[in-house]
Amino acid sequence: MSRKKKSRIEVTFIYIFFLVMFIIIGYPLFWALMMSINEGSNMLVTDLFPKNPTLEHYKWLFTSPNSDYVIWYKNSLYVAIVNSVGSVIITSLIAYAFSRYKFVGRKYGLYMFLLLQMFPALMGMVALYILLNTIGLTDSLYGLMLIYLGGQIPFNAWLVKGYFDTIPKELDEAAKIDGAGHLKIFWTIMLPLAKPILAVVALFNFMAPFMDFLLPRIVLTSPEKYTLALGLYNFINDQFSTNFTRFAAGSILIAVPIALVFLLLQRYLISGLTSGATKG
Repeated sequence: MSRKKKSRIEVTFIYIFFLVMFIIIGYPLFWALMMSINEGSNMLVTDLFPKNPTLEHYKWLFTSPNSDYVIWYKNSLYVAIVNSVGSVIITSLIAYAFSRYKFVGRKYGLYMFLLLQMFPALMGMVALYILLNTIGLTDSLYGLMLIYLGGQIPFNAWLVKGYFDTIPKELDEAAKIDGAGHLKIFWTIMLPLAKPILAVVALFNFMAPFMDFLLPRIVLTSPEKYTLALGLYNFINDQFSTNFTRFAAGSILIAVPIALVFLLLQRYLISGLTSGATKG
């Protein structure tokens, strides 16, 4: 078999693989989209495209007095933005300290971060609920944000610290010779060069409140404080509820802010990579 023919076969298999993966990933999304524009409340879409497509379910989510969808959307956006921005700030400061300074307990602190990542979040749900109940933050978005911010520190700190370690320390030393202090070095050198990894941290922590169901289920009890995942669950969980089409419409709209944030951070990701290549 010639090399050219062998190369064509390999490329063909690669395209087939990507096609299969696209179908596996895209079919549920397509099915949810078709169900969201289907009439009635039936979860089954018998035709590939609904015969009488409608946007009535989307309209109901935002205009019906019986719908709290707008409130849930605001709650999720609020928690997601605070979690994303707060995680970037806290994580970058912690990672910078562990990457650049040597202090008592540094080694064991890193081991502790590594150890905390090995246990699933489910193991600490009861303890977290008791903690929030003790400080009076149950059924509160602030309590939810506190757990998100604290729970992401070990993984994010390891991730960002590893990236900080790749930035030459000679840049720090040159800045110190020019009279820069620790905060200025962190702000003007480390953060611009670390934009790619900080963009990843920001995106993942923005997505978490939209996708998470278990933690809000434990912490929040008032419907006006629900996040989207918890609120949409009640569309199909309540007794005699068959709001599958409204559930699908609400689920589709979750992707809108996540897609916008991804597009926004993608620009910073590219600029951060080129900046790091130029200054490195």
